[in-house]
Amino acid sequence: MGREVVRLALDAGLDVTVLSRRPPSGTSQSRHDGARYFQADVTTGTGLAEALRGADVVIDCLEGRSGKARRNFADGGARLLAAAAAADVRRAVLPSIINCDQSGAAFYVSKADKERVYARSPLETVVVRATQFHSLMTEVFEAGAKIRLIPVFKGARFQTISPTDVASVLLDEALGESSPERHRVRTIGGPEIRTMRELAEVWRNSLGLRGRIIELPLPGAMGKFLRNGLNLIPEQRLGTETFEAWLAKREESL
Repeated sequence: MGREVVRLALDAGLDVTVLSRRPPSGTSQSRHDGARYFQADVTTGTGLAEALRGADVVIDCLEGRSGKARRNFADGGARLLAAAAAADVRRAVLPSIINCDQSGAAFYVSKADKERVYARSPLETVVVRATQFHSLMTEVFEAGAKIRLIPVFKGARFQTISPTDVASVLLDEALGESSPERHRVRTIGGPEIRTMRELAEVWRNSLGLRGRIIELPLPGAMGKFLRNGLNLIPEQRLGTETFEAWLAKREESL
């Protein structure tokens, strides 16, 4: 998603600086011509002042999926915001997950903790909560397909969205007019609501695979979250790229 934000911002003619612990090399497909890259680390603060110098807005696409990165996720956000305030940045935008504050799953808890850091910031901040990415489905399907079993969670429905659609909203929020609200939360969803089995069938057919789709119960916090439909927002079908369209584009790029 971060790479998509950079691409869209450059296409719009904006002056773009990217900070990362490991900036892509000049030959990497992840590197975009026209952007400036800085090595910086939100866990220590190293390099932040230099990377943020002259910035007007910050879009925080940093991630912390597991382990130490997840434990330090909210603290890293606080360090980034403090450096942004010192650099006179006027606004910070954060992508997050729909209803993350209503789940006890560790990854979702870390997202909610970081949202609260943004809500306390002296900067104007916007949190964009999105439904799950299309790629989450493929990660689950691919894990089982190695043994020709494609797992789906019993009764689960998803409103998946493409990273490009989310990146577009992040950029819109970063460039929008100032709001009287110091902190805002916006929630967006994908264009369709489908069962996980339907998505598995689309994925299997697109690749021409012969794996068997099996339904499994999903216990714990995540299972409860999905059963209660907290991953859906039917009234906000903002995304335009369907799961099929995203799969087709993904296959073309391989």
